[in-house]
Amino acid sequence: MQQQQEPARASGGSIASRNKSKGSPCQQGLVAHGSVASPGKRKGSPRQQDYVADGSVDLRTDINRTPRQEDESSQGGPAKDYSGPHGPHLPEDIWCHIHSLMPLRDAARAACVSRAFKFSWRCYPKLTFSEETLGLDGHVNRNADARAFTTKVDHILEKHSGVGIKTLELLGALDYNAKDRSYLDKWLQMAITPVLEELWLYLSSVNNKYEFPCLILSHGNAASLRRLHLSKCTFRPTVGLGCLRSLTILSLLQVRITGDELGSLLSSSFALERLELRHCEKISCLAIPCLLLRLNYLEVLYCKNLRIIENKAPNLTHFTLVECKSLQVQLSHLASSQMKSVCMDCPGVIGYIRAKLASSMPNLQSLLIYSSEMVDAPMSSKFLHLKYLNIILRRGTFSLSYDYLSLASFLGASPSLETFILDVWEPRMEHVSASTDLSEPREMPGHNHGKLKNVRIDGFYSTKSLIELACHIVHIATSLESLILDTRDRPREIFYFGTRRENILKSRRALVAIQTYIRPKVPSTVQFLVLEPCN
Repeated sequence: MQQQQEPARASGGSIASRNKSKGSPCQQGLVAHGSVASPGKRKGSPRQQDYVADGSVDLRTDINRTPRQEDESSQGGPAKDYSGPHGPHLPEDIWCHIHSLMPLRDAARAACVSRAFKFSWRCYPKLTFSEETLGLDGHVNRNADARAFTTKVDHILEKHSGVGIKTLELLGALDYNAKDRSYLDKWLQMAITPVLEELWLYLSSVNNKYEFPCLILSHGNAASLRRLHLSKCTFRPTVGLGCLRSLTILSLLQVRITGDELGSLLSSSFALERLELRHCEKISCLAIPCLLLRLNYLEVLYCKNLRIIENKAPNLTHFTLVECKSLQVQLSHLASSQMKSVCMDCPGVIGYIRAKLASSMPNLQSLLIYSSEMVDAPMSSKFLHLKYLNIILRRGTFSLSYDYLSLASFLGASPSLETFILDVWEPRMEHVSASTDLSEPREMPGHNHGKLKNVRIDGFYSTKSLIELACHIVHIATSLESLILDTRDRPREIFYFGTRRENILKSRRALVAIQTYIRPKVPSTVQFLVLEPCN
């Protein structure tokens, strides 16, 4: 199952701290590529002094002496707009708005060369700190780089007024220790105000030692918070936290939180639309209250101690469940006519889908299944609105008698199906070669399928039942436009399960089977593509 990774959303470049320089009225400098340079003695015009010998840009003016104060001292009155060689006459709020649209690196560089942007830098609303923006080359999790991360972020935030922060992202931040806790608490205390809209906290430490200070979300401080993304920390919200009336997205990755604590948070998040839980091992029961009328997306990945999912949110349309091999989750109240998309990777999923899913989710349009078992029982009911079906059979060791043709029952139960994808990446299977065992091919009963347009089978190889499935699809799909059979191997399969030569021989046997049994049956109107290894 594809996992979502920890994000690094800022653009390239870096912002770094600088040492104090005697005689310099300014404690901050930003070089052209985003890092901070210490000022040296320079000669030349004031405009030339903005550039040091290596081409970097250095901000020399006292950070506490704003452009407004400079204009007042030079003109004898308050400045209402900014003008000069750096831009036209525009009101201050227009400059601030333009500045807020820039990525962090570009905003810092603009502040080096513009009086207007230098002033608005102190209230810049989108603060994204990551390995990339700080120039730490992806090694922020250890020793010197961890200290550098703390120093640089703290220096930049000290120069920020704290006013108007709408987004704070700490991505890959800190190798957590007691000192880091005080920094994190200080940064969050500064940023979490009634105007904050997005908070991303992705720590490098994997031991969940940092306990998020939930108290700072209370008393209306999180009134505008729309997105909350936490990773690798402890999060213990209580009933007294108050209402997070604007929260629409909650994402927890490797967060230490119990089901009851999460329930307290959900019960006061009436605007929630998307809930993502990944590797949250303290949750055993996930209860979603009926008050979440806007919740439409639920994703639960690798919460290995989860036993029960009880959903009472009436408008859930997308559901993803990926779990450990030994886990059997009790799904309660997931039956919904609103459900449009389901992705499941758990034991017994094919049997569950065949027996219950079609009747409980009659309007399902997209279905993605990860499975390792074979179930030959017929479908109990039909997916009347299903348009996309992807079955991935790649985990565990299949029986040598696995019957791929049995999957044709999914096609018969999905009269509106337009796209069917089957992934068979299981190189450990050693089936009898089709060239010696297809003298009496089977035919599945069923009617023509008038909607199926696109079919793809990845990992195709020369086994009888897989060839029979491909022939069956060609026979019943009267509207078929594209058929792709991919016989290639994947790099990870070569490394773990066989040599390059073995996989090439496997692919060649598949090519012979395709040319012999499938290609003659494909109509000329169908775009037929066979993918094979490079010579």
